Amino acid sequence: MVVGEMVEEVDLIVIGAGPGGYTAALKARELGQKVMLVDRRKLPGGVCLHEGCIPSKSLLHCSQLIFQAQDASCIGLTFTAPNIDLNKIRSHKSNVINKLTQGLNSLFKSHKLEFIDGRASFIDERNVRIDRDGESAIRVKFKNAIIATGSSPTPLPQNIKLININDPSKVMNSSTALDLNDIPQSLLVIGGGYIGLELGQVYASLGTKVDIVEFMDSLLPGLDSDLVRPLANKMKQICNQIMLSSKVTQIEEKNNHLAVTIVNPDNSQFVNNYEKVLVSIGRVPNTDNLGLNNLNLNLDKGGFIPVNEYCQTQLKRIYAIGDVVANQPMLAHKAMRQGHVVAERLSGIESAFDNRAIPAVVYTDPEIAWCGLTENEANKANLSFTIAKLPWVASGRAQSIASTQGLTKILYDKDTKVIIGACIVGVNAGELIAQMVIAMEMGACIEDIANSIYPHPTLSETIMESALIAYGKELSEITQVNKAKLIKKL
Repeated sequence: MVVGEMVEEVDLIVIGAGPGGYTAALKARELGQKVMLVDRRKLPGGVCLHEGCIPSKSLLHCSQLIFQAQDASCIGLTFTAPNIDLNKIRSHKSNVINKLTQGLNSLFKSHKLEFIDGRASFIDERNVRIDRDGESAIRVKFKNAIIATGSSPTPLPQNIKLININDPSKVMNSSTALDLNDIPQSLLVIGGGYIGLELGQVYASLGTKVDIVEFMDSLLPGLDSDLVRPLANKMKQICNQIMLSSKVTQIEEKNNHLAVTIVNPDNSQFVNNYEKVLVSIGRVPNTDNLGLNNLNLNLDKGGFIPVNEYCQTQLKRIYAIGDVVANQPMLAHKAMRQGHVVAERLSGIESAFDNRAIPAVVYTDPEIAWCGLTENEANKANLSFTIAKLPWVASGRAQSIASTQGLTKILYDKDTKVIIGACIVGVNAGELIAQMVIAMEMGACIEDIANSIYPHPTLSETIMESALIAYGKELSEITQVNKAKLIKKL
């Protein structure tokens, strides 16, 4: 039995050691603050490093190599089916995680940052209690606190019945699916969002017969249809079937398989059997068990924490960053930027989370990346805008690598010509989108992109070419208008 309580005082306590949390803690420490970083895990990195971004990209790299080998037949290269060694795949994934974890620990030591594993909860607006297994609890008195506890997979809703599930491992979520304990013969992915599609591609590439069921009428609901189309075509090729405007109502374990009841758009229903099911219907904020009720801190209907442009909650000493914060997107790089903002602000540096563009990437094959506004979002906001667009079939580089299913699209204000959004579909879209993030942060207009020199032949060149086509059309229209004015004057 553990008795007693240790007391410690710090300038800043950061609860959650994911990308946002460790970024904030390291930056604040760098700026001279006494900082304590707390996480329920024994190792830092959060979901992103251990159960999300990093391990999923490790597995997606494997699947992309398999797809590339399969697609190479169109250019005269044929490879035999891959010999899949699950132990080595898992070992590679674990090695990547271990190296990055060690790197974080080294940073903590070099910055003399105190990291504690334990369960933190607020006592009041100035004190946090940290409970540790087998050790005395710690009460931490702080000047400021940052909540960076991240999110967890959304569980199955109560209207989906689970019957006789004797083996819970058969119903996976986005975290447990990354364990890759085996390659199931069949898999149903519930949810056609980016996580479901990424993991669906991983399992399909390894030989699993994959079905996808999505409640909405398209994959990646809400995203522009021209961006989704190339990926949807790929998914149709590698999946057994994709069921849109459909829903699951029951999952029952029978004779070592899962009998899943699915309702069609016309409300008729049928039962399909699967070896495993992957539930990928979103994520929920980790705001439970933090003692937020002791702070009288308001949460929105989804359990998220509202903050201002400084990531400050309604309580001046309490800040929140990352997935627990109200308003999308739930992305690691957004959390990292917010961490920088809070650390700087608490150190007396003027800083605000006022970024114009937050990039988002779907790491499928093909990749989809965007920043700023999509076409759908711009239309909903009733903005007056123009689109610069180039299908990759017109790209020499895309043709040479047989990846013409891509697309580059830029949205810019009709009057000012300032770029308000950019979208890219295709190989390395996640890498290509970064230059458009910079362009938007710099307040670039379409002319700036059109008059820049890009290397030829490259995929990045499609950005300049799409802008050049749009700008050329506008110049032509201006010329026609000037000609009309001149004729009228004469």
